[in-house]
Amino acid sequence: MGLFLTNGFPNPEATLPLLKAIEAGGADFIELGMPFSDPLAEGLPIQRSSARALKHGVTLSDAFDTVRAFRKTSETPLLLMGYINPVHQFGVEAFCQQAAEAGVDGLILPDLPPDEGHLIDSAAEDSGLDVVYLIAPNSSDERIRHVDERATGFVYAVSMTGLTGSSIDGVDRVSAYLKRARSLVTSNPLLVGFGIRSHSDAQHLSTHTDGFIVGSALINEIERLWDETEVSLEKRLSKIQAFAQQLKHGDVSTPLAK
Repeated sequence: MGLFLTNGFPNPEATLPLLKAIEAGGADFIELGMPFSDPLAEGLPIQRSSARALKHGVTLSDAFDTVRAFRKTSETPLLLMGYINPVHQFGVEAFCQQAAEAGVDGLILPDLPPDEGHLIDSAAEDSGLDVVYLIAPNSSDERIRHVDERATGFVYAVSMTGLTGSSIDGVDRVSAYLKRARSLVTSNPLLVGFGIRSHSDAQHLSTHTDGFIVGSALINEIERLWDETEVSLEKRLSKIQAFAQQLKHGDVSTPLAK
C-alpha cells in the first residue's frame, strides 16, 4: 500500500507527524507531493491541499527538508511526486542530487511521458533514484510495454481516464484493463491508483496488481480532521493511523487517543 501526502499540508508543522502516522498505519511506501499551482492530474482534494501548502509558503526545497527529517527515524521508501516544470526550473541535476542526498528513493512526474524521459532519466540514474511512469485504460499494449521498459521503480496504473479523487466508473472494465496490463508489465511491479477510497476498492482493483495507492481519500480525511478545531493533534494523528490501517486491512479495532 502506498499513501500520498502533500508536503506542507494541512500546514508545514503537521506534515512530518502525519508521515509518521501513515507509516505506523501500515504504508509500505509514501508519495510526498510537491505542491504546485497547476497540478494537471489532480482532482479537487489534492488541488486544495497544494493551494493550502502554497499559501503557507511551501517551496520545492522544503520537500528535501521534510524527507531529511523523516529519514532520521524511518527507512520506509519515499518518492517525490510532482510536475516537471518546477523540477526543470530548479535544475534537473541539482534536483535529483539534492533529493537523493535527502533520502528520496524515487520520482513520479505525471506530466512527463516516457518519450520525454531523457529530460530526467540520466540525472535520476546518476543519483540512484527510480523513475515511475504511468499507464491508463486507453494505453495500447505497445505503450504499456514501452512504459515497462522505461520505468525503474514500478509502473503506475491509473485506474481511469480522469483526475485523482474521481469515482471509479465500471469496475469490470477497470479489472479487464488491469488484467491486460498485468500480462504486459513484466519488468516492474504494477500498482494501481486513482479513485480508491476504501479497503473494498483496494481489494477489487489490486486483484491483478502488486498493490495500490491512495491519495485523495487520505487528503479528504486529513482536511476534515484539521477543520475540526476542538480535536487534539494526538487524536487527529491516531485517527489518520487508523484510517491507513483500515485501507490496508479492512475493519480493525484501533484505540484512539482521547
